[in-house]
Amino acid sequence: MKNVLGIGNALVDVMTILPDDKVIEDLNFPKGSMQLVDRDMSAKIKDNTEHLKTNLASGGSAANTMHGLAMMGMDAGFIGSVGRDKTGDFFESDMRNAGVNTYLLRKNIETGTAVAMITPDTERTFATHLGAATELNEKDLKINLFTGYDYLYMEGYLITNRELVEKACKLAKEKGIKVAVDLASFNVVDAFLDDLRDIIVKYVDIIFANEEEAKSFTSKEPFEALNILSEICEIAVVKTGSKGSLIKRGEEIVKVDTLSVVSRDTTGAGDLYAAGFLYGLCCDDNLENCGAYGSILAGNVIEVIGPKMDDERWGKIKACVREVKNER
Repeated sequence: MKNVLGIGNALVDVMTILPDDKVIEDLNFPKGSMQLVDRDMSAKIKDNTEHLKTNLASGGSAANTMHGLAMMGMDAGFIGSVGRDKTGDFFESDMRNAGVNTYLLRKNIETGTAVAMITPDTERTFATHLGAATELNEKDLKINLFTGYDYLYMEGYLITNRELVEKACKLAKEKGIKVAVDLASFNVVDAFLDDLRDIIVKYVDIIFANEEEAKSFTSKEPFEALNILSEICEIAVVKTGSKGSLIKRGEEIVKVDTLSVVSRDTTGAGDLYAAGFLYGLCCDDNLENCGAYGSILAGNVIEVIGPKMDDERWGKIKACVREVKNER
C-alpha cells in the first residue's frame, strides 16, 4: 500500500454559520474566495461573529486531505508550523487522533486561524490569518521527512512562498516521489499564475482544480482546461461542482458523477475529494474508482458543518468505497 505526505498551512478553522450574506458583503469579500487578513482584521471578524454558532477543527487544505486519508486507514503524514500555544496544541492533537503522522515546527508566533463564513447557500468564504503557518520555510525541510512516502500533496496556497514549494518538490523528486498539487483558490491562481505555472510544468505529476481555478489557470472552460492540464501533468482532475468531475491521463478520459446529497456546507469538499482520489491511487485502482472515492468523500463532507466527520459517517463512507471496489 502506498502512502502520502502532505505539506501546507497548519490552521485551525473557526466554522461560522451566517444568517445571510451581509457580513461578507460588508467585508467586500468575493463569495467562495479565500482572503488573507492580518491579525487585527481576523480579530475584528471573530468579534463581529462571536454571537453566531461556531465550532473548531484542525484545518488548512492539505491538512484536511491528510486527515481524510488517515481516517480511511492510510499512512499519511503532514508537515506544517504552528505556534507554541493552545491553538497549536489543538491542531496537533486533532491530527494525531485521526492517525496522521505530524511533523510540526513550533514557532514563536500564534497559530494561524481561518474563519470560514458559511452562508445559507452553503458556500463558504474564508478570512485567513496565517500566523505561524507563514513561518514554515525551505530551511525547515529535510530529506529524511520525505523518506517512506510515495506521493507528496501540496496546497496551492503555499505558492506565496515559492522557495518553500520548490524545495519540497526537489526533495520529493530526489526520493522518487510523485507530486500532486491542488490549485486551492481562483484568486490565488490569478495572483501567482506565473509561479504556479512554472512549478507545475517542472515538477507536478497530478493536478486538482475546480472549474474556476482551471479557468484562471488556462482561460478555458472545464473540458478544454482538462486537456491543457493533462498535457502538463500525468493526471489532471477538474472538479465541476454538482456536475461531478473530469479526469484525464494520457488519452483516457473519465467523467464521474457526484452523490445525491443535501449540501449544508461546502467546506472541505475539494480537500476530501483529493483524499478519496489519492486513496484510490495508493490502492492502485483505476481512474474511475479513484474519482468515485473522491465523490463519496466530498459528498459526505458537504452534508456536515466543517471539514471533519464523525466515526459513524466514516463507517458509512468506507462501506460505500467497499461497494464500489466490489462492483468494478
